[in-house]
This record gives sequence, structure tokens and C-alpha cells, in this order.
Amino acid sequence: MSEKSYHVTIVGGGITGLTAAFYLQKEIEAKGLPISYQLLEQQDHLGGKIKTWRHEGFVIELGPDSFLERKTSAGELAADLGLAHELVRNSTGQAYIWHKNRLQPIPEGAVMGVPTKLMPFVTTDLISWPGKIRAAADLILPASKGDADISVGEFFRRRLGDEVIDNLISPLLSGVYSGDLDHLSLLASFPQFAQMEKQHRSLILAMKHSRPQSKAPGKPKGIFLTLANGLQSLVEGIEKSLPSEVLLKGTGVTKLEKRPDGKYALALTNGQLLETDAVLFTVPHAVSEPLLRPFANVATLENAKPHMVATIAMAFPESGIELGMEGTGFIVPRHSGATITACTWAHRKWPHMVPNNKALLRSFVGRATEQAFMQMTDEEILDVVLRDLRKIMTIRQEPEFYSVTRLQNAIPYVVGHQAWVRDVKQKLKASLPGVMVAGASYNGVGVPDCIAQGKKAILEWIASVQPGS
Repeated sequence: MSEKSYHVTIVGGGITGLTAAFYLQKEIEAKGLPISYQLLEQQDHLGGKIKTWRHEGFVIELGPDSFLERKTSAGELAADLGLAHELVRNSTGQAYIWHKNRLQPIPEGAVMGVPTKLMPFVTTDLISWPGKIRAAADLILPASKGDADISVGEFFRRRLGDEVIDNLISPLLSGVYSGDLDHLSLLASFPQFAQMEKQHRSLILAMKHSRPQSKAPGKPKGIFLTLANGLQSLVEGIEKSLPSEVLLKGTGVTKLEKRPDGKYALALTNGQLLETDAVLFTVPHAVSEPLLRPFANVATLENAKPHMVATIAMAFPESGIELGMEGTGFIVPRHSGATITACTWAHRKWPHMVPNNKALLRSFVGRATEQAFMQMTDEEILDVVLRDLRKIMTIRQEPEFYSVTRLQNAIPYVVGHQAWVRDVKQKLKASLPGVMVAGASYNGVGVPDCIAQGKKAILEWIASVQPGS
């Protein structure tokens, strides 16, 4: 093992940066690596978008509320932190779409909006008969030729028609990735669909083929996981596991300098200058891009403009609302006339997070082209949300308490995103060796994607400077 010592700076204390620090610390302790590090976070708290509000017996997520179990990196991190016993699976139930002034069930067998069962799709009122006939054309249409990236909207409109994407697919998928589906990159966001079309030609047949053939009796098992005391438990667990001296909160970076000896210097907002051998930026690209610009052209793609979303959590006595049906919530299409984009009946989806005889609603506001809410106060946003909700369900009283959280989404993954990411990383490797980027702006926006990126980036860097480790 080389005896040379190294210092790496992790910029950003969201889940990507925290994960990088956690696995770096594990490697240092396990192998005695001659590596020191610092994690910088501009805010006075860690976790980024992950924030759990524990209030009056409620466990309320102000950012993401869970992660997909099939993306294993988050569950593995929980296990590595000794928190596997706290993992909780979501309760399942019918989900709805607000359509023609009433809640209509998403058809059984609709996988991300793609129909895989005949009768539920035939009988749904979400799609007109001409729309259903057009969607059935997927069974005979040829597969597309070539491997060029196209938009998710273009792909689904060609396969299933406008009505299915506007009334079913778009509202379902838009909550995962920010931006308009007609600009969203298929290969960066949902590459499995392109692969399915190649293998099976028909998307409907491909999705039907991919569904489990045997179904266990009873209620379906939830596919999402969280922790008993909220996702912030991951953040708190990592923070406790790290030496306090490596964490520098309330400190950002104002300038990146490249030294003749190959090292870097970071000018910090506290007036200090930090020398380091390597830098891992885990902040949004809009934050790191001005720092990288003097050395490499890493501008974002056209149409890749981040936008704001808001989450409104509202607590009620259970008797103060009437849902009128079983289920866990609903989504709202763009053309519905409503401001909200979705509402989760959180006391049903995550009953362990809500006291007995209480209800918790989480509503969402903010589409890429609808940002007027940013000029509103919290009280005005609450009024707009309650006005929408009262058109959809019975709400007999004002919330006992509420919280409005505004979040900037990461860069939308527009067509060409994968090529842009490769270009950014190649330019950094050529002009700023040892400077890396990871996080929601690049290779996936979900909690597991960010965890996987942080772990991968730091382990690859360790291997590059300590190849025998």
C-alpha cells in the first residue's frame, strides 16, 4: 500500500454526500487507509431534501417519504447503520386519478400506466373508446429502429396514443421525475421501456410478460420502505457514525482553485482556504457549475431547468375528514384545472406514523410550467390546496397543524441527459483530475439512486489512489 496520505473534500451534506462519507470512514477504519476528509454543508443541518418532522406523535416527511425496495442500496445502507430492524413496508391500497370531477381507480394491472390486463382497461372511464382502440394498436405496431434517445412522451404517444399518456401515464410518472414528459429522456429515466420494446416489440405484451405470474392470496405486499422514525433516521445514523471534526455545517464553497502541484484549494464562505487532493461535489449541478466553469464547459442542456415543488402536510382528527373510499391517495392530471398534483392519505399508507384517531394528508403543488405558487405565502398555499381538496373529498374542519416545504427539483433529465453526464465527467477528468460529481443531477433522483452514486464515487476514488485497498 502506498504510504502517501490523501485528503478528499465532500461538498454537500445531502444523502449522496453523507453516504460517501460513511463508506469512506468504513474503509479508513477497516483498512487503515492514510486518508483524511472533510464534509462541507452550506446549511446548518444535514440531509438535504430528507427531513422528518416528529410532532405530537406524528412522523411527517417533509421531503421524500420512502424508497423502492428493489433498489437495494438504501436497504443496505440501513443495514450497515444497524437500522435494518426499523425498516417498515408501506400499506397497499387502491390509488386513484382525479378525472372528470371524480376519483376514478387506476385500472388493475396498469404498470406505470401501461395496461397489462384486458378487462380493467376495457371498463375504465379514464380512457374513451377511441383512446382504448388507439392504445390497442401497440399490439401490432413495429418496434422503433435505432438506439437514439427520445422523450418519454414521444415513446408512449407512439406506442399507446395521446389519451393514455395524458390521462394515465403522465400523472403517474411526472411525480418521479421533474419536468415535462415530452422533454424527459427515455434512456435516462425509464430505459427499461426501451429495452422491453426491443425484446418484445409490443409494450403491452412486454409488461404483461414481466409481471409475476403467480399471485399470493390476500392484500398485495407494499414495494416501498421507510424507517419507523422516518427517513431522517438514515441521516442521523450516518452523522452519529462520523467523527464530529470531519463535519463542517453552515459552510459553503465560493471558489475552486487548481494548484500547480495538482492539489486543489477551496475558498469557503467562512473565509478559510481548504487544501485538498480531491473534491466530490454532491450538490445540485446548478450549485457546482459556476465553480467548475473556469476549467470546463459543463453547462446544462437546453430545457433542463430546475423548478420548485411544494409539499403540504396537514394533520386532522380522523373524524374531521371523510375519504369515502378505501385507498392510499390520488394523483391529478395537468388538464384537471386543479393546482395540486397529488395527495397521499398518509395515515393509510404509513399507519405507524400517525397517532390513533388522527389523519394526515400530504399534498403536492408545482409543475414545471406552473410556478405561480412560489409567490404565495404558506397560508395562501394552504388555502389553495384545501380549496382543491374540498372539491375531491369531505373536509369538515381546518387542519390542527400543517407544514409547507418548498423544494427545488434536480435538473430534469431531458433528451440527451446520459450523453451530457458522460461529457461532464470526461471534461472533469481531463481538466480537473480528482474532481468528481454525483447526486440527483446526474444518475438518478431517488434516495437509493443518490445513495448508490455516493458509495460508488468514493469507492472508485479510493481504488484510484489506493489500488491495493
